[in-house]
Amino acid sequence: MNHPLPSIIDQFKCEPSRTGSLIITFYGDAILPRGGSVWLGTLLAFLELLEIDGGVVRTAMSRLAADGWLEREKIGRKSYYKLAAGGRERFESGIRHVYHPQVNAWEGRLEMLLIGNGADREAARAELLEAGFGSPMPGVWVAPAGTPVPGAAGDVIRLDVSASNEMGQRLIGGAWPLLEIGGAYRDFLNTFAPLQAWLGGRERLSSADAIVARVLLIHQYRRVLLRDPLLPAALLPGDWPAAEAQRLCGRIYRALLPLSEQWLDVFGESASGSLPAPDIELEKRFVLT
Repeated sequence: MNHPLPSIIDQFKCEPSRTGSLIITFYGDAILPRGGSVWLGTLLAFLELLEIDGGVVRTAMSRLAADGWLEREKIGRKSYYKLAAGGRERFESGIRHVYHPQVNAWEGRLEMLLIGNGADREAARAELLEAGFGSPMPGVWVAPAGTPVPGAAGDVIRLDVSASNEMGQRLIGGAWPLLEIGGAYRDFLNTFAPLQAWLGGRERLSSADAIVARVLLIHQYRRVLLRDPLLPAALLPGDWPAAEAQRLCGRIYRALLPLSEQWLDVFGESASGSLPAPDIELEKRFVLT
């Protein structure tokens, strides 16, 4: 069986504006469990495996720092980067969403937020989407009752709305492009199912291939999952593929984890030397899949 990783890499390279987003995935998935700070050279070594030019990487790092995602610490001639407070908070919230997704129970009620015009509305948009809210019309955001409201939503009017399944489905249908999200899950399954089959074969994976496959797996899964509002089954189309995608991602991730950590053991460097051992959270990822 042909190694499926080259085709996965080729697909990744067709995506626009991919480098900065991949760096954030690398930090959150691989570096955050191991102290959170890493030498720029480690990052360059990882992205070189994907044939991404060092100049492109440095430009992306500068933009991420300017946007408040990363902080730089310079020691001698070496630069070390960690997730800034805001970036860390957003990714730690994402960790719960990606590795331990929880579907809200449907009790026939919706949380509705009304946000006025102004810069605050657009500033809150990304965090509301990541928190599981959708917008059926400008200035109106909805989610199943009990969904936590992010602080970025600011000063909003909150309403507790009673909705039957039919009415809820109508409102939900306008709030999220569920057909597109379902299609994205199916694309994920089609892309990574061959990797699971290959991992079950006789060929041994290198640690370099393992770290690349692991980060691209989470990068693509995270991109789909963070669009998914994790709605109760009563509000979803039939044959919703999210659970199948989660199981596939979990099985592949657990298979890649030991070898990918070996790559970090060898090439990972922090300001104090080798990267610290991973924290206990890493071992809990996808444990139920």
